Amino acid sequence: MIINDFLVINERGLYCRYGDFYLDPQLASAHAVISHAHGDHAARGNDNVYCTPATAAIMQHRYQKNAGNNIRTYTWSESFDLNGVSISFIPAGHILGSAQVLMEYKGIRYLYTGDYKLQDDATCEKIEFVKADVLISESTFADPAVQHPSASDEIKKLNLFNHNVLLGAYSLGKAQRLISLMSDYCPKRQVLVHHSIIGLNRIYEQFGFHPGKYELYTRKRMKQPDQNLVYIVPPLTFNSYIRAKNVVRAFASGWMNLQTNNDLKILISDHVDWNDILNMIKKVEPSEVWTLHGNGKHLKSYFKDQLTVKLLNHAD
Repeated sequence: MIINDFLVINERGLYCRYGDFYLDPQLASAHAVISHAHGDHAARGNDNVYCTPATAAIMQHRYQKNAGNNIRTYTWSESFDLNGVSISFIPAGHILGSAQVLMEYKGIRYLYTGDYKLQDDATCEKIEFVKADVLISESTFADPAVQHPSASDEIKKLNLFNHNVLLGAYSLGKAQRLISLMSDYCPKRQVLVHHSIIGLNRIYEQFGFHPGKYELYTRKRMKQPDQNLVYIVPPLTFNSYIRAKNVVRAFASGWMNLQTNNDLKILISDHVDWNDILNMIKKVEPSEVWTLHGNGKHLKSYFKDQLTVKLLNHAD
């Protein structure tokens, strides 16, 4: 029987009291099962951290001594026990090392997706599908109006001109994917990256995921107009270069609000859209879907009288 309060949200985040652990806690916790290393999922200073080896490497690179007092890593599908809850990590396809968390307790399988992606991405492990009784899915873009375009079609927009491009992107995951896409679809473009991205690229390469061709940015290079250069920068740097001259400004994201006031729209998302979520539900075949991050109201309406949909972060 599915336990309705197997996971609850409190001031620290998503908590499993049956196993006494948190999934991607927002505040430092005694036992933190981390799906991936993005800052909104991987808090600093946890006592015990459980994650994949790549996630641990990225957290240690970014947080150093604050990555966690005791970090335990597990390979794909390797099970471990936390107070009677059997846990294993399944590739989520979001970024390097990103995992779905499969929890088994009293014969019931609960699958927490973390952030996940169904689109192809050569820079991380491809998502794998497993069956579960309860699917706990992120619902960032769980809206029928949201359908992500092809990433390859979006990046090919850079082939329409030879102006230098200032391309905003998150340093972890998105930057590496963009380098790979440009290596494949924009062979005339030369990719320069912000220094904060270099260390993350090295970790990707250590784990066998080589983003592609890139060089460290130099100010002198970018001052030469019309050289087919693309400079990938993190959001803060992108915003600080608001008055940059002789460049095309673009920000690679699925969020439409990040496309305003730019010269070019690059709609590339590392999250699932509406059709992806429906596909995920079809693959997992859950009896119930619990939603997080965003709003699951559209899913609840869509599956009315067919499937139980519970909005964990909203009052039903």
